[in-house]
Amino acid sequence: MTTTNATQSTHTHAPRMLLHEVAPDVQKAMIGLEIAARKGLDQSLIELVKIRASQLNHCSFCLDMHTKDARRLGESEERIYLLSAWEEAAGLYTEKEQAALALTEAITVLTDGFVPDAVYERAARSFEEPELARLISLIVTINAWNRIGVTTRLFPGAYQAHA
Repeated sequence: MTTTNATQSTHTHAPRMLLHEVAPDVQKAMIGLEIAARKGLDQSLIELVKIRASQLNHCSFCLDMHTKDARRLGESEERIYLLSAWEEAAGLYTEKEQAALALTEAITVLTDGFVPDAVYERAARSFEEPELARLISLIVTINAWNRIGVTTRLFPGAYQAHA
């Protein structure tokens, strides 16, 4: 497959803006939402959800960050690599993780403009209602972060996972 110079130039870029510097109040509000959404959710599940949403949204900055964070938490390379095909590799993920990943995809893509009842009901069977509310909020938050990263063209690579 050959690519044109126009296609290559759209994928080779520098950041357009550092939103956290230009609008620190927005950054602070996003971090507040992030902290609230994470409460009570399993750390590994959080990173799997963030990686999957970031894959769907093509956010290289967030993919870099959350794969590093997942590894720091002890997540296996196999589960990280196969996340984009989690349904075919379902044996690697718990039912709860699969329900969360299905909900992540439905909320991220919003096929036909809604989240299918079957996907929501699967998640509702796997998560207590307060935990489900946090999961939905987490998915909304990572989608917002992805859209900031993609729009401002944040570049991957510099993020270091903290111990």
